[in-house]
Amino acid sequence: MPQTHFGYRDVPLEDKQSLVDDVFHKVARRYDLMNDLMSGGLHRAWKQALVTAVNPPKSDRAFRLLDMAGGTGDIAMRVIEAGGPGTRATVADINSEMLAVGRERVEKAGRADVIDFQQANAEALPFPDRSFDACTIAFGIRNVPRIDAALKEAHRVLKPGGHFLCLEFSSVDVPGLDRLYDLYSFNVIPALGRAVAGDAESYRYLVESIRRFPRPQAFADMIRAAGFGRVSFRPLSGGIVALHSGWRI
Repeated sequence: MPQTHFGYRDVPLEDKQSLVDDVFHKVARRYDLMNDLMSGGLHRAWKQALVTAVNPPKSDRAFRLLDMAGGTGDIAMRVIEAGGPGTRATVADINSEMLAVGRERVEKAGRADVIDFQQANAEALPFPDRSFDACTIAFGIRNVPRIDAALKEAHRVLKPGGHFLCLEFSSVDVPGLDRLYDLYSFNVIPALGRAVAGDAESYRYLVESIRRFPRPQAFADMIRAAGFGRVSFRPLSGGIVALHSGWRI
């Protein structure tokens, strides 16, 4: 039976999705608050770098975004706010609880007319070929059991000339910062999870999943193997995060 990892545990590939689902069912209601606390607010700057790279048109020209694993609607809202009246966003997430949080947030903000939500598996998206101008995924790709399948699906649903952007935790490349980052990640973050979300184990998994994710060049090679061209990545905040980019040629 094929194996994969769930944090530092090896698990059957077919079991990983249900394990990940359980994590996000538990943390959904505190997910955005925990992002602020864990990153000291830095996640906002990282997401702004992603939105800047998406570069939605300011005009009424039609522009369609797909945000994969974007359940709470955070990225979709930011892109809509940055774009013009022709910008529309679809949020696809496999987790129903995350989607519920996102729908509530978008309705409260009065943006339900330009952002829609669909429960969908990133490995088998329910959208036609060549449907979107841009496809984003922020801090979600490492939780997908078959990353290569999700990358191929992102390529499939993009229009020719469409842009794929992935924001993901990466490998710290500043001497000294790497040790401090490890101490913070494995001690402070689970404690924050226990105090704020009542769940230390889910946040311990999220920390471990970062360490098991491919290094930036290896992940860039995976994006290239999925069919993308002009593949690149840019480290942010000393390599804590990387912004990956690829284009459907």
